[in-house]
Parts: sequence; C-alpha cells; structure tokens
Amino acid sequence: MAYANHNGKDLDVAVFGASGYTGRLVAEYLGRQDGVAWAMVGRNQSKLEAVRDEINAPSDTQILVADADDLDALKSVCERAKVVLTTVGPYQLYGDKLVQACVETGTDYVDLCGEPNWMHDNIDQYYEAAKSSGARIVFSCGFDSIPFDLGVVTLQNEAQKRHNAPATTIRTIVRDMKGTFSGGTAASFKATLASAMKDPTRIQLLQNPFALTPGFNGPEQPAGMTPHHDDGLGIWLAPFIMAAINTKVVHRTNYLKNHAYGKDFIYSEMVATGPGKEGEAAANAVAAHNPLAGDDAPKPGEGPSKEERETGYYDVLFVGETDTGETVHASVKGDKDPGYGSTSKMISEAALCLVHNCDNVGGAVTTPGAALGEALVTRLEAHAGLTFAIES
Repeated sequence: MAYANHNGKDLDVAVFGASGYTGRLVAEYLGRQDGVAWAMVGRNQSKLEAVRDEINAPSDTQILVADADDLDALKSVCERAKVVLTTVGPYQLYGDKLVQACVETGTDYVDLCGEPNWMHDNIDQYYEAAKSSGARIVFSCGFDSIPFDLGVVTLQNEAQKRHNAPATTIRTIVRDMKGTFSGGTAASFKATLASAMKDPTRIQLLQNPFALTPGFNGPEQPAGMTPHHDDGLGIWLAPFIMAAINTKVVHRTNYLKNHAYGKDFIYSEMVATGPGKEGEAAANAVAAHNPLAGDDAPKPGEGPSKEERETGYYDVLFVGETDTGETVHASVKGDKDPGYGSTSKMISEAALCLVHNCDNVGGAVTTPGAALGEALVTRLEAHAGLTFAIES
C-alpha cells in the first residue's frame, strides 16, 4: 500500500469552492491558523479575490482558478497541494473530475459528501488506484459523518479497554441539537433522489446499510423509520434524517478496520424528542416532515447568520453493548451549529490531520474513522470545539 507523497508541494490545503457559503467559512478558519500554507480555488478569480478581502485573509493568500469540469486545471492544483478540500456539491454533479485528479496525482482529498450512491461508485472505480498512488480519499468530513463515525471509534476503544471486546450493538441518539442543515446537504439529497428515480438499482443502494462495503453484507439492521418509546431512557425517539448516510459510513469504517467491531455489528441512529405525550407528538411530527425535501429547504449558498452559527450546538449519545451484555455510554458534543459552524471546522481539521498526523496511513477510498481516527479526535478537541467523552 502506497503512502501519500507530500514532497515538493508548497501548499498544505487547497480549498475548492472557497467563494461559496461553507467554503468561505473554511477559508476564514484556515486563515486564522498559524503556519498553514493554503489557497483559495474556484472558477472565478475576481469572486475569490473579493471573498479573500471580505474575510480579511492575508493579501498574499494564493488564488488558483479551476473549473470542476477541467481535469488539467484540477491536476495543476493537485500538483501543488498536499490536500484538496472541496465544498462544491452535489458531488455527483461536480465531483467526478476532482476525485480523478487527486487519485491520479496521489493527492489527498476531503469533502462533505452525503451521497452514498456516488461514494459507492467511487469506491468501485478508484479504490485500487488510490492504493497505488497513495491518495487518501476521505468522504463525509462534516456533520455527516465525523461526530458519528468518531463517536463509534471512541466507544469501541473504551469497550476494548474495559471489556476486551467490541460493542456488537450501538444505538446512537441525538439528544439535543440547535442549528440548520446546509443548503449543500439539501441539494445533495435532491440530486440523489433524482438519480434514484432514473435508475431503480440506486434505490436499493440507498436502502442498503452495507452499500459501501463491497462483497460484504452484515446482519439485518434496525430500519429506524418509526417513532418509538425507549423504555430504558424514558423518552420518545424519532427517525434521524442523517442516519441513511451515517450508518453506511460507520459500517464502511468497520469493514476497513477488518471488522474490528465484529461481522455481526448492529448500528442505528435516532433523534430524541422527549418524554410523555409531548415527546410522542414531537416524534410523530419529525417522522412526517423531511427538512431537506420541501420548497422551504435551504438553498446552496444560503446559510444562517453568524449569531445563529455561534449559538448552535449538538449533543449525541452512543449506547454500546457487548455480546455478553456489558455496556459503554459515550457522547460527542459540538459548540457550533452542525451544518455550518461546526462542519467548516471539522473538514478543515480533517485536512490538516492528513497533512500532519497520518504518515502511516496508506492510499485508499476511506472514511474519517478508518483513516483519521484518534488523531482527528485529538485535533477536534484541541481546535474545533468538539468534546468526546465516556459517560459510563
């Protein structure tokens, strides 16, 4: 397995889509970091220059022009950058050539993808080539799916330490959350549905929790589509909109870690709506409404105010149980709204983790949990306002 070759590259991170809403937040974040060589990348130089000035980035910040369809221009970016960070989605519409450029040049890559069909296709197409070139292609480095994937890693590490065995069942519950989903997430959701309508086999992939584990299908997983009362916690639970992508990423991490969680691993995600009749009513309301599907869904390029980003948060509980009945409870908390404020910091730290902390990780089409793991947990706690804890 080849390892990433960062030699001779003058840029740590190239931010593709730096003039977009989330890309601008990433650029602001990187611009505040000491010692990071980074560049703003997009198709419109004047727009990038305007954003550079608006966010008070240094005047000598590198600006590179490349279009999502221009393979040669994208390769030119890759030849200079150790990691390409892209916020330009839907990725099934705008991501193909950038992944190709990174794989062919052995350049590391992080994105915010929540499009399992596209991820499945790239795994099939590029896994062996990425191993050969040394490119670490890491999908889903935002709210989907870093808190969930790394929350499972945190719990499993504790289960091994405490019980010398993995948790073969983990129930994940979003206990509390304030914030909005991004316009990019909504656009990706709609593009994925449109693709599925044209090709029924895509619907099967969307419904399959093991869509990202080629050649492996584990046990039947909880559907998570029906509200129910959790007697142990004394609260009602409702379907969680991000579960469809997070579960696939968590199972791929287990697959890439040689089934460290077990081949019979069962994973589910729900959102807490509270106790009693009010909790039940809220759970039924959540189940009846898809925040990403309607006309009121956020649009790409739109987003919350700075105050809304700053006052957002999330709190996720992980309840693990081993085959012999021992339990471990872990949590992940974030101090900004999930879709923008926290996501922009998570993907930035994922890119910097590849630059500084992953020399022993070989090329692959991979996941945050498999490629970055504990090293990223450390960075997120130190720099990005996340807290990973063992609760009991």
